[in-house]
Amino acid sequence: MKHLVPFLPQRPRVSVVRLAGAIGAAGRFGGGLNDAALAPVLERAFKAGKPRAVALVINSPGGSPVQSSLIAARIRRLAEERKIPVHAFVEDAAASGGYWLACAADDIWADESSILGSIGVISAGFGFPDFIARHGIERRVHTAGRSKSTADPFRPESPEDLARLRAILDPIHQAFIAHVTARRGDRLAKDTPDLFEGAFWAGRQAVALGLADGIGHAVPRLKQLYGDKVRLVPYGQRRGLLSRFGLRAGAEAVADVAEERALWARIGV
Repeated sequence: MKHLVPFLPQRPRVSVVRLAGAIGAAGRFGGGLNDAALAPVLERAFKAGKPRAVALVINSPGGSPVQSSLIAARIRRLAEERKIPVHAFVEDAAASGGYWLACAADDIWADESSILGSIGVISAGFGFPDFIARHGIERRVHTAGRSKSTADPFRPESPEDLARLRAILDPIHQAFIAHVTARRGDRLAKDTPDLFEGAFWAGRQAVALGLADGIGHAVPRLKQLYGDKVRLVPYGQRRGLLSRFGLRAGAEAVADVAEERALWARIGV
């Protein structure tokens, strides 16, 4: 009835976007987060029904720094274009790339037991040169370009390879630090040497360090900000037919699960 009487007051509307899972390009982490999949979700969340705000419910151990940057930049563009405030609410974790996403919000709220931080960059793998030598296996690699076999796990690491890897990791880390610093500014604790060294903290510790603004959950906090009659409208990624029934290509599914599990394990969750 209310939609027939336009002069009656409307309930304030807040779009709630769930950002859950590891962050990776399309084709990785099946149900995870990437800019291409989230673009239409975020567009609807910021534009449909003239929302008073957008809330991000985040539960992510991180993943691709590029996808993290793209998603966060899209959130900021839409927020600035529409002049809409953005609030982030952390569930189990907003770590590494997950924290990159949280910093796209104007304020960050967490549970007492949430894990936040892990502002760093990692490259991990295994080396097997002694194993294959012990078993009489000969490694044959032919390249055009002397750097093409960098970080070959079947050959010993070389100082040149390590220097090249460091030259890649450091600028990515600096971009992460710049994003956090730009978004959190004076709220970050001063004289905290390990703030940008990949460490992570639980809820109240994160608040004390300025990584979050307080302890709070989405529904009560949004009611506090926008009134008890606020209408919370959920937005999320649409899953394909196969994934709805838990069906995906075997090798890809196993690889995605293993890689996502490894990301969660790094923060002890």
